[in-house]
Amino acid sequence: MSKMGIFMADGCEEIEGLTVVDVLRRAKQEIVMISVTGKREVTGSHSVTFLADALASEVDYGSLDGIVLPGGMPGTTNLLADETVGRVIREFAAAGKLVCAICAAPSVLGAAGLLAGKRATCHPGFEEKLTGAECLTDEVVVDGNIITSRGMGTAIPFALEIVRSLCGDAAVGQIRQALVYRA
Repeated sequence: MSKMGIFMADGCEEIEGLTVVDVLRRAKQEIVMISVTGKREVTGSHSVTFLADALASEVDYGSLDGIVLPGGMPGTTNLLADETVGRVIREFAAAGKLVCAICAAPSVLGAAGLLAGKRATCHPGFEEKLTGAECLTDEVVVDGNIITSRGMGTAIPFALEIVRSLCGDAAVGQIRQALVYRA
């Protein structure tokens, strides 16, 4: 079983974050919701409040196989401003661990210099923030250990691509069937 982390900031897009958590847990993968707010309570961009599993200061990042950044505003701005987020995504990218971002959050990867020479996608209007990337309009783009996606409407394919990276095609097929998801 793999273990992923997902950074949650106030103002995140709830569907993008919680869909990834749900789908990975259905795939029997451990995922830790990590609050960067200083408290376990996180309030998303549409006033949905939920509890994270841990505070950023409590997590053993060495035990994680990858990290996910949900988008949303001002959630993406809050992730960009967080020193732990910046440090962790750089360390994970350098170590070849999964670094995944959806919607506006690929801009955080761009600001960290992680997209230079990579193919990536993001929410329309954020392309200029994917510094050095070849910007595509695909729902999900995988380039090595970097997975990016466009937005709330692509949250399920994004989560399934993370499952594929961790568990393979058979697991994706099982989860698709269980979700009654067709694409």
